[in-house]
Order: sequence, then C-alpha cells, then structure tokens
Amino acid sequence: MAATYKTIRCCPEPSVYKDRGSKFIGYAFPVESETEVKQRLEEIKKQHHKARHWCYAWRLGHDQITERANDDGEPAHSAGMPILQQIRKRDLTDTLVIVVRYFGGVKLGVGGLIQAYKTAAGDVLDRAEVVSKTPVERLKVHIPYAHLNALLAVLKETKWQILPENTSDRATVLIEVPSPEKQHLAEQIRRITEAEIVEE
Repeated sequence: MAATYKTIRCCPEPSVYKDRGSKFIGYAFPVESETEVKQRLEEIKKQHHKARHWCYAWRLGHDQITERANDDGEPAHSAGMPILQQIRKRDLTDTLVIVVRYFGGVKLGVGGLIQAYKTAAGDVLDRAEVVSKTPVERLKVHIPYAHLNALLAVLKETKWQILPENTSDRATVLIEVPSPEKQHLAEQIRRITEAEIVEE
C-alpha cells in the first residue's frame, strides 16, 4: 500500500478563462467517493443552471487508482481528458475538477476547446493547496467495558469513536489508523485487552 498520496485541501477559488465570448469556470474539490463526486456535480449544475456544459474529471484511490473523464456533449476527448491530464500531471488523487462552459456564440474547434478546458483546470489546481496524506484503514473493536479505559489509553491521539451496542457489558469502538500502523496497533490491543477486532 502507498505510504502517502497527494490530494488537495478544500477548496480553491474558481478559475476563469475566456475565449471568443465563451467563459470557462474551473472548480476543484477533494473527494473520497463517487457519491461525493455526484453531489459536487449537482451543486455546480444548480449554481450554473444556465451554462451549456459541465465537463469534469476525477481520480480516486491510492494503490488502485480509479479515474473518469466526461465531455458532457463537447466533441470527444476535447474536455474531460484535458481536465484529467491536469490532475494526473500533478500526481493527485481523491480529486475532482469541474469546468463549466458558458457558450459565447462562436465555435472554438477541438484545438480551442482542448486549450480552454486544459487552462481552466490547470489554473484552478494551481490555486489549490496540495497536501500529502497517509492512507487510513478502520478497525472495529468489540471490548468489555472493564477494559475500555485501557484501550483508550493505547489509542491516545488516534481518531476513534464509541458506537452504540445492544448489550450492557461491552462497547464497540471504531478506530481510524494509518495503514502502515494497523497491524502493530491491533497486536497492541490484543495484548492488553480482551477485545475482538474486526478489520473493516
């Protein structure tokens, strides 16, 4: 598994690129799922409901990258792919870029469109703060209440939450842990508590 990956911190000011009356507005968002991609796209479509096109590209994942590009009615490979190439060029993942086009009445040709979408996407990504993150995995720990304080002492600065359980004698604790530390933490918990650990 990758030790770190690069993404953006939310959310840079949109970029604006104009060519022969058409206006291209670029937006960039950190995203962690296709559901988030759809939500962001719907937000932008509502905000720019009078626009002609809402072209976009995204990359998700760390070791196994998934990526998509969408031309949204523009000529094939003239919009989504230039946007995706700007995300790839910066080696970013968990990143969505949407470029909204207001048509100005003059056709730009495929070359002009590629330049416009590439520039709008590159400009908004240049405004973004790039951050390196460590992949995180989850452990679900079922533990007797008598051992809960010992578990919380082990976790210290680790992100965790206690989930409700239909039992009075034990708790369930959901832990987010950096991937490289997962096995070590699981072994530590097993040594000092009577816990059942489920890897999410």
